[in-house]
Amino acid sequence: MNNKRKELIVSAISNGTVIDHIPANKLFQVIRILDLEKSDKEVYFGTNLESKKYGRKGIIKISEKYFEANETDKIALVAPTATLIEIRDFEVVKKSTVNIPEHVEKIAKCFNPNCVTNKEQVPTKFKVIKVDGEIKLACHYCEKNTSQNNMVFH
Repeated sequence: MNNKRKELIVSAISNGTVIDHIPANKLFQVIRILDLEKSDKEVYFGTNLESKKYGRKGIIKISEKYFEANETDKIALVAPTATLIEIRDFEVVKKSTVNIPEHVEKIAKCFNPNCVTNKEQVPTKFKVIKVDGEIKLACHYCEKNTSQNNMVFH
């Protein structure tokens, strides 16, 4: 019988945030929208990890980083199943799921190139809608819908 160890040990972070339960196909989009590729802090990530609940998932650990509401809104729009785990002195101090906001302002661009928000200095404003399990942004000004795959964040 083969008793070889089949897990990879990754260093625990002393202070920071773990984003768990990211859909595997959304992991790199979450990294991009949070500008983690520009971070000077330790960032660990894994994708296509086994998940009993979701089949496959992604996970990100960021040292010395705690997220503001506008950042968690971005995560929720792209990865609505994500869980945020705050770590302080190697201990979990807070664990929460992301909440899909009803409205978002100034964090995403309208998909419509003719929208006033893309022509003038007008801040974006969207209603967040769920259609067949997918999240879409309905522009307050031009009423066009932006699908999850076409979301571009500021």
